[in-house]
Amino acid sequence: MDERPKLNKVSPRLRRFARAQRQDMRHAEALFWEQVRGGRFHGVKFKRQVPIAPFIADFYCASARLIVEIDGPVHEAEERRRRDQARDAWLAAQGFLILRFSTDLVLSNLGVVMDAIGAAIADRGFPSPASLREAPSLAGGEFASAFS
Repeated sequence: MDERPKLNKVSPRLRRFARAQRQDMRHAEALFWEQVRGGRFHGVKFKRQVPIAPFIADFYCASARLIVEIDGPVHEAEERRRRDQARDAWLAAQGFLILRFSTDLVLSNLGVVMDAIGAAIADRGFPSPASLREAPSLAGGEFASAFS
């Protein structure tokens, strides 16, 4: 029997809540998910509503340790902003990069959102799975060029 401690011990309650959230996506989340699901975004894989105890990330890219949050109007309240800041600080201390976008921005200018995510992934220096399968180009085949 494996006695190693779990790095991300997630309660059954948190797992059930994440599963319910995956079944109840808002319009902005669904629009974003269509862009990134199944490695559609330059071969970079994302998961949605991922439990990272004690929180749930809206969207998570494991290869870049990147969390994308799409925030609706409820996140504009002062108390919620403070909770989000504390949450982001804790996740950042665990090595995650958190990008937050308003639902209004996702709905009105998805290209800007995707460009910011592409730049963040490139800045972190993580190659996409697609680039690892491809033969290197004569120009060097940098990951950042995939987002240009």
